[in-house]
Amino acid sequence: MDSRRRTVFQTSLMSALLDGVYDGDLTVAGLLEHGDFGLGTFNALDGEMLVLDGVCHRLRADGTAERASLDDRTPFAVVTPFEPTVGFDVTSRMSRADVVAQIIAREDSQNYLFAVRVRGRFESVTTRTVRKQQKPYPPMREAVKDEAIVTFEAVDGTVAGFRTPLYERGIGVPGGHVHFIDDEFTAGGHVLDFVLEHGRVDICKGTDLQLRLPLNESFGEADLDPADLDDQVRNAENSRPPR
Repeated sequence: MDSRRRTVFQTSLMSALLDGVYDGDLTVAGLLEHGDFGLGTFNALDGEMLVLDGVCHRLRADGTAERASLDDRTPFAVVTPFEPTVGFDVTSRMSRADVVAQIIAREDSQNYLFAVRVRGRFESVTTRTVRKQQKPYPPMREAVKDEAIVTFEAVDGTVAGFRTPLYERGIGVPGGHVHFIDDEFTAGGHVLDFVLEHGRVDICKGTDLQLRLPLNESFGEADLDPADLDDQVRNAENSRPPR
């Protein structure tokens, strides 16, 4: 088993985001001090976030992407220094389920958090991205009802994110949580499904979690342990059981 320690940094909780805590005080510049790889969202849910190679990208509801400002702020994000510990090449067509099965087979335990990067040629990538919200903020189960679904076909790009242990439900997103961006950094979104033609999968094991909680009234008053937490996570993030 790999014995090197790597820290995963997270600001706020997934359960807070589900309850409508959409404003945070951590800037993109501050977030990037903790890692060069990760994902999250922006204040007011104004786009999905994907951090690759130290650059933070904003993925919008219409499927477009742009570089985020260092002054932009986030209510929820997870980043880590990406140092691949294991990986494999994909030389023939694989579904998302196929890729996930291969990733799980190479993880030395399901009790750690793993950062995953899939780079290559995709037959298709289906994404959904929440639209910017207005105050008073609705809970996420309401906000995602107006999400835009976009499918990219025959595209070169990167699917990246985390596989999180089930015991972290409420803290993070149990199972797989990944975002996509094309090689031109002009299009992307939160991934629902993909088919990979060929490419490379790299995996980085995280052993330590550094958790930063917001100091604001909305977080202090949030319901962080709802009875239907699992259902809310599936609806908001995957629209399917985690795997």
